[in-house]
Amino acid sequence: MSFEIREVDFSRSRVLAWADTDSRLRNWPVVYALDGLGQMYVGESLNVAMRFKQHRESPGKSVLGRARVVVDDTFNKSVCLDLESFLIRLFAGDGQYAVINGNAGITDADYYRRESYQETFAEVFEALRERGLFTQSMADIENSDLFKLSPFKALSEDQLAVVVDIVEGLVADLDGGVSSRIVVQGSPGTGKTIVAIFLIKLLRDIQDYDARQPMQEVSVFDEFFTEEFARSFEGFRVGLVVPQQSLRRSIQRVFRRTPGLDAGMVLSAFDVGQDQGRFDLLIVDEAHRLTQRASQGSGPMNRRYADITTQLFGSDDMSKTQLDWIMAKSANQLFLLDRDQSIRPADVPSGVFDALVDEAHVTERHYRLTAQHRVRAGSDYVGYVRGVLAGVPMVPRDFGEYDLRFFDDFAAMRRAVLDRDAEFGLARLVAGYAWEWVSKTDRSAYDMEIDGELMRWNTRAVDWVNSRTSRDEMGSIHTIQGYDLNVAGVVIGRDLRYDADVGQIVFDRSHYRDRNGKANNNQLGIKYSDEQLLTYVRNIYAVLLTRGIRGTYVYVCDPLLRDYLRPFFSFTGGGRAV
Repeated sequence: MSFEIREVDFSRSRVLAWADTDSRLRNWPVVYALDGLGQMYVGESLNVAMRFKQHRESPGKSVLGRARVVVDDTFNKSVCLDLESFLIRLFAGDGQYAVINGNAGITDADYYRRESYQETFAEVFEALRERGLFTQSMADIENSDLFKLSPFKALSEDQLAVVVDIVEGLVADLDGGVSSRIVVQGSPGTGKTIVAIFLIKLLRDIQDYDARQPMQEVSVFDEFFTEEFARSFEGFRVGLVVPQQSLRRSIQRVFRRTPGLDAGMVLSAFDVGQDQGRFDLLIVDEAHRLTQRASQGSGPMNRRYADITTQLFGSDDMSKTQLDWIMAKSANQLFLLDRDQSIRPADVPSGVFDALVDEAHVTERHYRLTAQHRVRAGSDYVGYVRGVLAGVPMVPRDFGEYDLRFFDDFAAMRRAVLDRDAEFGLARLVAGYAWEWVSKTDRSAYDMEIDGELMRWNTRAVDWVNSRTSRDEMGSIHTIQGYDLNVAGVVIGRDLRYDADVGQIVFDRSHYRDRNGKANNNQLGIKYSDEQLLTYVRNIYAVLLTRGIRGTYVYVCDPLLRDYLRPFFSFTGGGRAV
């Protein structure tokens, strides 16, 4: 190892004497970690002795008791910025400490010999883990929701541009006394949720800016950390609306562990409607999953819908949607959406979002995220999957080393998914809603039999991916939308089949078991045709087929559809038909 880790008690007299023992502690780029009272702060500096003096005078950091400094003769400023960001992300994902850094200094810039330095970073991690600063392996941390949904992310170029422009626009509108209505569109894996979480943390840090506190030495967001910007956001109330229960609970856990944030900031649309106050900004993640008036899943939910609408608009107006609630309860809104991920007729109609997008175009508050950050097959893979399912004429594509496989034997796919889970973790089986959920009321029953293999649906609706039994179960769209997997084993049920007479993929209502997914909207007098429901079911399978970071395995129940799809999901350098 070329590096060493120097430790010292974080007290003024000891630090000054300790710094005299090595000139690099006064004039060399280093990275350090300060911990105490369950908190962690990670920084980098060219003069760590002077930096420690500043921290000792800071009320927020003077309580930290121990310092570890990573010193290496080969380090330069770029390396230290990268290592600092690397450690912040991993400490946040590990969960042992509450990371008290801001997220404005997280970087992902390239530099000379970065790949070789990152090998050193892994060694630094292990050395700190041996000292008890980490409780998990790096692989386990990177597979965790605390890591994946952390506000401490290095934004991509397009994400960064969107966040900067949104903050500048918000400040301009606040100072001008006008409202912002912002739309960010992006397909699966472009990082819409990350943008939402990062932005909330950034806004809170700007609100809490104190000129007396030492700031990170380099930040692309430096212009926002001024007293003037802090005044613009004084008392600014932000909420993050997440329609899906499972994803909402996961984000709440992250917020609970992040200083400056709290779980109460993460809300359902019902929570927003019943809130007694008003929000300055509501950020709606997966906005395409907001609902319109329909038969809700239970009587109490129907009553809540009526009560909220009456409270906000004076009467129970059947035309009002959860989108109307959001607008009524906030001065500014940010909608992150992908209309092709709407999966139920009860979702707000796509035409409503078309109007929002058009409005955002006019006001120059419309943004698109295009870079793919989940599927290693690249951004073309998402469009390819959607095109194949929609019956668009497509040429089978080679996605290189992406592990795309087509299986004719479900048992073989199940074994392969378990093997990948043992290898990488986070490999799961998921399926369309083409089987009744019998085991919901009879835990001894099985929900499906596929090629002689007996399976149950997910026994947990919340955080199923990380549950103890998930490896042996089949996840539904409601457990997986918004999450990443390393490998997704996707079962396409008989709710989709291939009609050879018309040469098209068609919807089979008799095999679609999601009652709320196919029920007519009696509240609004709307009946849904098979063609309309086909759109939602295709969207469901497109979501399932774009969960896998490293690979996607496919099994199709309908024999004719299996023959039709096989060429599209086995023509790849990294995969094969099995």
